[in-house]
This record gives sequence, C-alpha cells and structure tokens, in this order.
Amino acid sequence: MKIAVTSQNFRTVTGHAGKSRRFLIYDIGTPCSPREVERLDLPKDMSFHEFHGDGHPIDGVAAVLTGSAGDGFIARMGQRGIEVVVCGEEDPLQAVRDYIQGTIKPPLPHEHDHGHRHG
Repeated sequence: MKIAVTSQNFRTVTGHAGKSRRFLIYDIGTPCSPREVERLDLPKDMSFHEFHGDGHPIDGVAAVLTGSAGDGFIARMGQRGIEVVVCGEEDPLQAVRDYIQGTIKPPLPHEHDHGHRHG
C-alpha cells in the first residue's frame, strides 16, 4: 500500500494540499519500515486546484497526509477513494509512521492572508 505526503520542499509535510504539486510517496507494505519510493514534482496544471479529470499521478494511493486541506480537496480525494489526513507532524517519515500506528499529531491552527483560521 502507498501513502502520499504533500511536501513542496521534499523535506517537510506542507499544507494547502489542493495547490500542492510535490508529493513524497511511501510504500507501507512493511509497516515496521515504511520507505520512500517516489517523488512527484508535477506541473502547475496537475495540482488538484487546477486538475479536473481522471488519471492523476497520485491515483492509487491509500491516503494523502498533509498539513492542511480544504473541504473541496477532501471531497475530491474521497471520490477517488483516497483518505485525506491532516496532521501536525512536520517530518514526512514520522507522519507516515504515525498514520500506520493511528497516532496522528493534530494540526496547529494557522492563519492565512485572507483572514480566517484553519485547524
């Protein structure tokens, strides 16, 4: 089974999942030692904010771990059979381990420049 993690810098879990174009893909077939198997660096038109179709490169993953996600992104992933998990862990590998163990660190509230809080 594979898990995608939004990571715009390929080092930390980042938010704004709908606009994310970079994903770390982990294979959790061996839960004791999940491993990174792929890095996706997609063009802007492949962010879910822009993409409206079938055959996206993350199709087939079981879940997307992210720092933040809107209701639209969550609904669209649900239609693709992909669980969205919003977490407060910054380390991608630790976020995957937490997901496997069912101990997701809750996200911290954050502010956007458009004046409302998520969290």
